[in-house]
Amino acid sequence: MVGWDGVQWSRHGSSAFRRLSHAAVASVALALGGACAAPAIAASPGAPGPAFTVDPGGREAWLRRWQQNILAEARARYCDTAMGEEIGWLISPMLEGFYYGYVATGDVRWIDRLADWTDAWIRRGVTEPDSHIGWPKVGAAGTDVDNLDSFYADSLLGEAMVLRPVVLAAAAILKDPALASRYGQKARSYLDLARRTFEKWDRRGAWRTTDGGMITVVLPFGIDATTGQWTNGERNKDDRRTGFSHPDNKANLVALWLMAMADATGDGVYRDRAKAWFQVMKARLRLQADGTYQIWNYWEPAGPWDYRVFGVAKHWVGIHPNAGYYEIDVEAMVAAYEHGLVFTAEDLGHLIRTALVTGRTWPALAPYDATLQVRFEQTLQPDKWAGLSLVPWYLARQGTRSSP
Repeated sequence: MVGWDGVQWSRHGSSAFRRLSHAAVASVALALGGACAAPAIAASPGAPGPAFTVDPGGREAWLRRWQQNILAEARARYCDTAMGEEIGWLISPMLEGFYYGYVATGDVRWIDRLADWTDAWIRRGVTEPDSHIGWPKVGAAGTDVDNLDSFYADSLLGEAMVLRPVVLAAAAILKDPALASRYGQKARSYLDLARRTFEKWDRRGAWRTTDGGMITVVLPFGIDATTGQWTNGERNKDDRRTGFSHPDNKANLVALWLMAMADATGDGVYRDRAKAWFQVMKARLRLQADGTYQIWNYWEPAGPWDYRVFGVAKHWVGIHPNAGYYEIDVEAMVAAYEHGLVFTAEDLGHLIRTALVTGRTWPALAPYDATLQVRFEQTLQPDKWAGLSLVPWYLARQGTRSSP
């Protein structure tokens, strides 16, 4: 499974899970040697606009290949086995595919599949020492820093990732009278679980204040297999010398869940918590003279808990070779922009220019620039792991439905 530096589940393109708003902008003709200003973004956050289109034949071919792929992958039934951080990397792409499959096609069978997988995952939950439900395993931290992977523990990241499509689906169900009459009770139970999961991690101290905002951390304790109680580190969970900050991509995935929770519940605490992280994320971007951002560090120390003695950082600081991690970051920044949180149209323009100049494919930007849309379509592979969620997300983004 993925570690902090691993690339096994690269999520190439699979970061663009969240359905974007219908904001559309004029295409940006920007040569690499052109003006240094960022591309202008014509739409304000959430503003309606004409949806972009693809060739109908290509659309139907993508949908057919995607359906064959996701049904084949579904046979693995990760919902029956995955625990810890794995529930995010293995289960959430399937749930995202089911959710956006429904949005793209209107076929409620995708809701049925989402509910089947969600229920299979939920019923394997373990009651932990603080009476909250979790899905613990050894290695759930996703890092060997401070031997954190040695603990038998659950994972904020994994739970945030898997709950996000569940929350999105629950919100859609409760807004549709026909769906609510069939799935309403289940949808409300899912939202209740998501609320309790946030409360669990909040009470455990998984968010910490840092300069200008907040960041999520891996906590330095787990469950003692012998006693069934917390290991000794739980007593010091609020000690700002212990723990380890999430890298950007993982903090961004948690924030994406928080924004989904804010949308579904209307509770401002989730929006405020996401905003606090995005303030940190934006502060880590460095604007260059040509209007691009310097590719940002994968991880940076956020507080005293991220240093060893003599001020040595616990983890290397630099650019990660896994491009998928940066796709996640951009997805979150675009979503923050669309929610009116921290990131502005100017920031989005700089991200677009960065992608154009560096040749990166950041799927979340495809609806905002014609060149990036073409680049995205040329690399989209409906029958690969990333295509599980990307294909239906992209088709749903266009605002029309198709049947395979």
